[in-house]
Amino acid sequence: MKKQEFLNELRSKLNGLPKEDIENRINFYEEMINDRMDDGKTEEEAVADIGSVDEVVRQIANDTPMLKLVAEKAKPKRALRAWEIVLIILGFPLWFPLLITLSVLVLVFYLLFWILVIVSYAVEACLAATSVAGLVVFCAYLADGTVNLLPLGYSLMALGGTMLFIFACIGATKLTIFLSKKMVLGIKTAFIRKGAK
Repeated sequence: MKKQEFLNELRSKLNGLPKEDIENRINFYEEMINDRMDDGKTEEEAVADIGSVDEVVRQIANDTPMLKLVAEKAKPKRALRAWEIVLIILGFPLWFPLLITLSVLVLVFYLLFWILVIVSYAVEACLAATSVAGLVVFCAYLADGTVNLLPLGYSLMALGGTMLFIFACIGATKLTIFLSKKMVLGIKTAFIRKGAK
């Protein structure tokens, strides 16, 4: 791919960013390609070293704050006409509750990711409490002069379960963080690519 093709495709896929950010990114990658060409690489090799346009867009999306993307998306492209303002005001009783409902649904969907983590740590806490309770009951039997090994067995089983289940808790936490990052990156990439064909 030639330098100008790369930069044109990048410009079209960054359409969701503010204009000054697009120009800064284009200038940055143009300079990067020129530096590689100055080091003796061909134009195609210099462009290939940078990676595909999609990889670059994902990296830019990862580096760009979500608020900046939302602000650019919400920025009106032209001034509102009087009849549009009247419709917005008259439609407020309809669109505002829908907006609140949509926001709550998005929040609930996001929290569903974290329920797995919360439940796994709750199970971990129950296993640890069972282990301690079994030991306390065993000691109470010993203090009473009775030998009953059943509570000690329960305590040891719960302790083993606690030690093994912590790995499931850690795995669930890592998976949830990974999925959360992917979801945010996907949303940011969608905002950036809003004008891409």
